[in-house]
Amino acid sequence: MRCFARERWCAREREREREREREREREREREREREREREREREEKEGEREREREREREREGEREREREREREREREKERERARERAREKERERVRESKRERERERVRERERGREGEREKERERERERERERERERERERERESGRERERERERERERERERERERERERERERKSERART
Repeated sequence: MRCFARERWCAREREREREREREREREREREREREREREREREEKEGEREREREREREREGEREREREREREREREKERERARERAREKERERVRESKRERERERVRERERGREGEREKERERERERERERERERERERERESGRERERERERERERERERERERERERERERKSERART
């Protein structure tokens, strides 16, 4: 009876031991599950961190693209400013060209006026020369008239001398007749 009771006790004890072993196995399984859970969580966290890093890289890429767009906008503004400077330079060149043409027209008109004034001065000099020639001709005519008058006076003197000689001859004849 004691042996039988002991056998039952031993059987129960073994059963309890097996139960405890199963419990320990379940606990180990639960631990493994918890470990797997922790691993999944770690992986999940790592995945989340990786996704966050990826999002950060994406955000950084977007920021870099924005910076590049900003740089491009700045470059475009600079190119536009350069084009505007070139256009302004061209406009200034056109304005200066117009001003130069206007100055040239003014100089041309001035040269024309100066040329006209010079021609007028030349015409005046010619008129003066003509007046001088006329005065010279007048002096020449006057001189000719004076010479003619002088010759006339000379002829008159010659006639007077001739008359004087004639009177002298007449006196001479009278005297000759008186002597005879």
